[in-house]
Amino acid sequence: MSALGFCHKCKQLVRQPDGCYPGFTTAEGCNALNFLTTGAGNTGVGWYSLFLNTTGNFNTGVGGGALALNNADSNTAVGAAALLLNTSGTQNAAVGTDALVHNDSNFNDAVGAFALFENTNGFGNNAFGNSALFSNQIAASNTAIGDLALALNDFDGSGLGNNNTAVGGTALFNNVDGSENTVLGTGAGPNVVAGFNNTYVGDFVGSLAPDESNTIRIGDLSNGNGAGSLACFIGGIFFNFQPVGGTVVEVTLDLANDKLGWDVGPNQGAPSVPSRGAPVPRSAPLQPAARPQHQAMLDRKVEALEATVAELKGQLKEQAAQIQKVSAQLEMGKPATKVVVNKP
Repeated sequence: MSALGFCHKCKQLVRQPDGCYPGFTTAEGCNALNFLTTGAGNTGVGWYSLFLNTTGNFNTGVGGGALALNNADSNTAVGAAALLLNTSGTQNAAVGTDALVHNDSNFNDAVGAFALFENTNGFGNNAFGNSALFSNQIAASNTAIGDLALALNDFDGSGLGNNNTAVGGTALFNNVDGSENTVLGTGAGPNVVAGFNNTYVGDFVGSLAPDESNTIRIGDLSNGNGAGSLACFIGGIFFNFQPVGGTVVEVTLDLANDKLGWDVGPNQGAPSVPSRGAPVPRSAPLQPAARPQHQAMLDRKVEALEATVAELKGQLKEQAAQIQKVSAQLEMGKPATKVVVNKP
């Protein structure tokens, strides 16, 4: 079957063999790359994919509505409605249904259904996982790896939640305006909302901690299992003996809450090792099922987020219908196209 293609030399549309479009272009699907003129190196596969692209170059849209409104360069969208509303944002990659659907900024990567769903002008964000960085609007330079990681970041659109790194399912789930936080572990940092410069390592670390700032927690009692980590090994110390005194201080440990502190050591005499009593016995860690309140709260928030996603899906269907109506109006208002038929 032949199709229309723009002839740059003769400045009009000509019939081309299927799959042989000028400018390294491939288009398959209802109205895919419908208005392409001078744009080169584009691939549109799917209903209305890259529909309004005219001069944009090196874009790939695979899926119904993928990059439908785009006219910028170097974007990749794989999935129904991926980067649907992007018009001028460049060098974005979206893989998954509705990934980066509202985006119109640059240098964002989203892999997973609804990843970076609300992002409009945030840049330099990386989201990998279902609904990762879902609510992010204009905040920048965040990295979320795991389902629902940083899901509520920048929910209020203030743009304060920047430079966060969350690795693990639901990690930093409730963070909205906090910045410069680094969290590693499933469910870690659930109470950080506006805190900044925190470092948490370990599953559910921070579950019993308040919204705080400038704090390091590594497998401590705040994970809510009743004991925290029961042993700690740190390399690089044993063979580095130092005299105690001068600028050297003793590290202290509060056995009640695992908080590290310091104290000035003796300034005279031979190096000494501070004595302390035997550690207070602690109970064995409880199983994750022993945190019903935490799990119930998380379940409610996930259900609320799923309801929001369902509502937004309905809105996207309406937007798709509007796109189709606009395209019909554009088709009716276009002047008649001259077609040159190649003759043998």
